Amino acid sequence: MIRKIEIERFSLTTSKRFDQVIAEVNAAIGHPDMAEFGRSTHEARSFAQLKSAVEKGLSKVGLMLFMQLDHGAIMRKETGRQTPKMIRFVIGNPLIMKEMAKHVPDAGSYAPVTVLVDERADGVHLSYDRMASLLAPYGNRDALQIARNLDKKIEDLLRQAAA
Repeated sequence: MIRKIEIERFSLTTSKRFDQVIAEVNAAIGHPDMAEFGRSTHEARSFAQLKSAVEKGLSKVGLMLFMQLDHGAIMRKETGRQTPKMIRFVIGNPLIMKEMAKHVPDAGSYAPVTVLVDERADGVHLSYDRMASLLAPYGNRDALQIARNLDKKIEDLLRQAAA
C-alpha cells in the first residue's frame, strides 16, 4: 500500500553567520556519547533505568543529537570551494518517539527529526518537516498532540538559533 502524505516544512532565514547558527543549535541540544548511550539503553533492565539513561543525554529543552552530517563538505570536495555550507542534524528524544509510536507505530519512521541548516545567497536557512504534518494522516489525536509539542520544541530551538 502507498499512502500520500502532505508535509509542512518549517523554514526560516537568518543573516547570522553559518558557524554561529551551527554553534547555537549545538548549544541547545544534548550531546551524549552515542556508544555509551546505546550500551546503557540496551542494558537497562527496567523502563525507569532506560528513562534515566535517556535523560542523561538530553539538553534543558529535552532534545539530543543522534547524528550530525556535513553535507556541505561532500559537495565542496567536488568544487574545491569554501561553499556551500550545509549541516544535517538528526535530533530528538526517544521518550517522545515512544509516546507517539504507542499511538501511531509509523511515528518511528519519522523520529528523530532531521533539521537542515544551509547557507545560501540570501542567508542561512534552517528547516525541517513538521512531525504533526507527518502524523496527521493517521488521525490519532494523542499522537498529534505529542507531535505538536515536539514541533514547538524544534521550532523554538530554530528560532533561537536564528535570532
